Amino acid sequence: METKERIAKSVPQKGFFGHPKGLFTLFFTEFWERFSYYGMRAILLYFMYDTVANGGLGIDKTTATSIMSIYGSLVYMSGIIGGWVADRILGSRRTIFWGGVLIMLGHICLALPGGITLLFISMVFIILGTGLLKPNVSSVVGDIYEPGDNRRDAGFSIFYMGINLGSFLAPLVIGAVQKNYNYHAGFSIAAIGMFLGLVMYKITEKKNLGMAGAKPTNPLNEEERAKLIKNSIIFLVVAAILLAIAGFFGWISISNAVNFFTVVGLLAPITVFIWMFTSKKTKAEEKSHLLAYIPLFITGVMFWIIQEQGSTILARYAEGRTDLTIGSFEIAPAWFQSLNPLFIIIFAPIFAALWVKLGKRQPSTPIKFSFSLFFAGASFLIMIIPAVLSDGKTLVSPFWLVASFLLVVFGELLMSPVGLSATTKLAPEAFAAQTMALWFLTSTAAQALNAQFAKVFDKVSEVQYFGFLGGAAIVLFLIMLMLSPWISRKMGSIK
Repeated sequence: METKERIAKSVPQKGFFGHPKGLFTLFFTEFWERFSYYGMRAILLYFMYDTVANGGLGIDKTTATSIMSIYGSLVYMSGIIGGWVADRILGSRRTIFWGGVLIMLGHICLALPGGITLLFISMVFIILGTGLLKPNVSSVVGDIYEPGDNRRDAGFSIFYMGINLGSFLAPLVIGAVQKNYNYHAGFSIAAIGMFLGLVMYKITEKKNLGMAGAKPTNPLNEEERAKLIKNSIIFLVVAAILLAIAGFFGWISISNAVNFFTVVGLLAPITVFIWMFTSKKTKAEEKSHLLAYIPLFITGVMFWIIQEQGSTILARYAEGRTDLTIGSFEIAPAWFQSLNPLFIIIFAPIFAALWVKLGKRQPSTPIKFSFSLFFAGASFLIMIIPAVLSDGKTLVSPFWLVASFLLVVFGELLMSPVGLSATTKLAPEAFAAQTMALWFLTSTAAQALNAQFAKVFDKVSEVQYFGFLGGAAIVLFLIMLMLSPWISRKMGSIK
């Protein structure tokens, strides 16, 4: 087993803004992966429910929105598979490459006129591909720095800037291509983006990354490999039998699939939590930390329920309820998906500087979590105003959506980096990686619930929908404020 120091020393340590050369490779790999994913996501919902005459699939809006939410839920869940494949079989570097290949194949499927069948095939490719690539790129970023290297945090900041740049540019470019040509042309750009990322990765990988991520950290032995093959065959046979039975009784439908994956998305984090809490490897103090983690986890789920609706419910609002003309200029609905990464690029440095300036006087982790819900709730409650002013019928100013996206980003900057940090600190020593996976399952559970909320949106008024979810976030904000002293006590010495 190579030491972390030796792995880092194998990477050229200067060459990308004073950082290891490997950061260049990983920055642009993640840039193009996010470009392809967020570009595809910006137009996918519209593609699903647009009419066949306009080049869409003609799925009804409620079903399309539910599919979109379950899709997002499974993308987040698949990261657990990616981490395991890298650790036990391929190593991070090869896992990243094959993940990128699957993502590209998924976009190619969407670029071809193949109807609903190719849509679902593309989703399988992209879910698996993103699960293989995304967690492992971040892991290799950590590997290119020696332990104690004071450039590490700055390196991750540069890396995350690549994520947000890709996420910002993609809806603008692919939204414009879709608007001026068609959906398949837009998806083609997403496929080309991932292809460019793969080419850059392979050209620079050996020279820039040294030994980082080259080998699995805990490879399967022969006995484990044989057991894996056996269990995989059994799983596939059982799954095929269950699918055949479901098909025979007519149980296979989009609605039933959405409901099934909603249950899976909710059970996954509960199962992981119970497994860690009841394990003999978890010490008494660590169990106290896990109890403190429960309200933080629930807060995370509530926050992502609202934040993730930016690509579903608010995307529909942009297309159907918003005045998209400013003078003689017409806005593409997909462009609103660039607001979130744009605001993160602008405000993340301001928040980071604020925490540095406040030092020990900055709010505690539970308080930051609490206020993330305040901003999330406000981002939905503000949408009641245009609903009332327009009587739910006439088109409204696009600046209402801009305000909603801005407010939720303030919440995200309180929630996302703090959540990652708190997870690493509260994780039981024996389950460090699994606890990080548990944090990402907040998004899995949120998206699973959003698949059900999508069914409600068309049955109630906008005032009721935005008011209920926004109000729920504010109520949970107040509860979290009251619970914060208890959470801090359970966290013990961890701040």
